[in-house]
Amino acid sequence: MRVLLLAAALLFAACESVRAFCGFYVAQSGGELLNRASKVVLAHRGDRTVITMASDVEGDPREFALVIPVPTVVQRDQVRLVQSQTIEHLEAYTAPRLVEYFDPDPCAPLPPPSIAFSAIPRQLPTPSPGRGAEALGVKIEASYSVGEYDILVLSAEDSGGLLIWLNRNGYKVPQAAEPTVRSYLRQNMRFFVAKVNLARQERQGGKFLRPIQVEYSSPKFMLPIRLGTVNADGPQDMVMLALTERGRVETTNYRTVRMPTGSEVPLFVRNEFAPFYNAMFDKQVEEADRRAVFLEYAWDMSWCDPCAGNPLNRDELRELGASWVQGASPQGAGQAAFVTRLHIRYDRAHFPEDLALQETGDRTNFQARYVLQVPFKGEARCEAGERYRAALPQRAERQARTLLELTPWTMADVHRKMEASGQSFPR
Repeated sequence: MRVLLLAAALLFAACESVRAFCGFYVAQSGGELLNRASKVVLAHRGDRTVITMASDVEGDPREFALVIPVPTVVQRDQVRLVQSQTIEHLEAYTAPRLVEYFDPDPCAPLPPPSIAFSAIPRQLPTPSPGRGAEALGVKIEASYSVGEYDILVLSAEDSGGLLIWLNRNGYKVPQAAEPTVRSYLRQNMRFFVAKVNLARQERQGGKFLRPIQVEYSSPKFMLPIRLGTVNADGPQDMVMLALTERGRVETTNYRTVRMPTGSEVPLFVRNEFAPFYNAMFDKQVEEADRRAVFLEYAWDMSWCDPCAGNPLNRDELRELGASWVQGASPQGAGQAAFVTRLHIRYDRAHFPEDLALQETGDRTNFQARYVLQVPFKGEARCEAGERYRAALPQRAERQARTLLELTPWTMADVHRKMEASGQSFPR
């Protein structure tokens, strides 16, 4: 039996409905900023958390800032920039996947199985930060530059003063942010403001913003998402990729639900995998009353089956914050890291709290995986071959009914697409 693996590496980045982030964007020009797609990597061990944020921004402001709450004052040596390719590698490696199995000749003895894998991817003047801060109860805890970003870490006595200061310094902050900002201040959290310096970015020859990474120590293992709803124009999607030493990561204040997996689907899904998966995810979200976090992948980084690409090497894992990874070859597998992929679609009404997380001791392997069973194309002139051919329409019908259970699609649409792909079913 021959196997071909198809991976949806950029499944969600291409989807129009994907907008998410754990902070919010504020624009100087007043131009509308929308966060289109979000991938967040968390490396966690003990009280140490390293969060790496990559996002696309829709709009054309001359400058913008990313604002996220942090539990401590983040110093210059705790902020780094990473390569987008490293995050893309981890995202593709953990992405939902489609696997093709090819039926053997029903008239021939079964050969020993062989497996082959392949992956198919996919300036305005800078305002003076100290202006009016003290009078408004705002304290600049730290100020420094990292690559194309100018960084401020702010604390404040009250949310109103902080929002006034941001607006006076050229940022149009949504008024809807005030209650959420106030709740973070009550928790004694600071605000990490990463502002892009476009002139410095141009001098460095960068065309795209590099993902920014923040490290801190805190007994709280959490991901702030509430500010991500401030400038949202609807529900948002975020893919959270967690690297840990012991096992799977789950949420403690929301349900963690495993995506359906292992289902056999019609052959036309080969060319419509992204629409299929997005339709299935939409249905899962609705069935969970829009209040669940969905597990799409959980596996030790040392191996995978089937695999959507090579595992991340030691240097890539350490770049993403997994500093405990030491022993294995930089080029090889066998890394001491467990990766969890959680997919969250959230809005203010259904996710009123930030994600509270915990690392479990569960190392059970899981992947969102869907199967194409490709019929034998030869003549198969034997009694077993006749029985095999006669059974194919019933198998196709089972695949169609499975698709109806997984998606909101209709039987008429499924049958039409099956016919177009040459797959027959009972009349």
